[in-house]
Amino acid sequence: MSARPLVLGSTSRYRRELLERLGIPFEVAAPGVDETALPGEAPAQIARRLALAKAHAVAQRFPHAVVIGSDQVADLEGEPIGKPGTHERATQQLRLMSGRTVVFQTALAVVCRETQYEALDLAAVRVSFRSLTDAEIEAYLRAEQPYDCAGSAKSEGLGIALLDAIDNDDPTALVGLPLIRTCRMIRAAGVKVL
Repeated sequence: MSARPLVLGSTSRYRRELLERLGIPFEVAAPGVDETALPGEAPAQIARRLALAKAHAVAQRFPHAVVIGSDQVADLEGEPIGKPGTHERATQQLRLMSGRTVVFQTALAVVCRETQYEALDLAAVRVSFRSLTDAEIEAYLRAEQPYDCAGSAKSEGLGIALLDAIDNDDPTALVGLPLIRTCRMIRAAGVKVL
């Protein structure tokens, strides 16, 4: 059992489900952070800034806790691709990524105000999409409706059929919370993992 409470600063059900795998008690708190990219901001910069902002926003309300913040931005040759929100935007995103490699930049921040602990890391996942037909894109979107996922594809579901390859060092990073890094960082912050 951890001596410090653990709080996930996220409204993402995917991140909550991933963190549950560790079997550590935690609370969830919405960070309420504006996720708009700044002018000229690169995808990795966006992800890092937002992960840290989310962790700090929640840590203000839970100063004794170890707080996790995370953000993911799809990076297509330097251009950020966010959550589509609609079927039409998801169709456009998948057409754009068809036959190309996209780097999913997943940033992770861990903060504890009381101990002044702060750590920030980035897991970059290279994803090669196969060439997709409009019929395949439509069938996928109708089946999975991934409108709340950066890049419109859920690799943990049917979205895996859209891909040729995934290259990374943390298989959970693509889903939205790199658990290998999370374990390392929360241990360093004083949370007992095992």
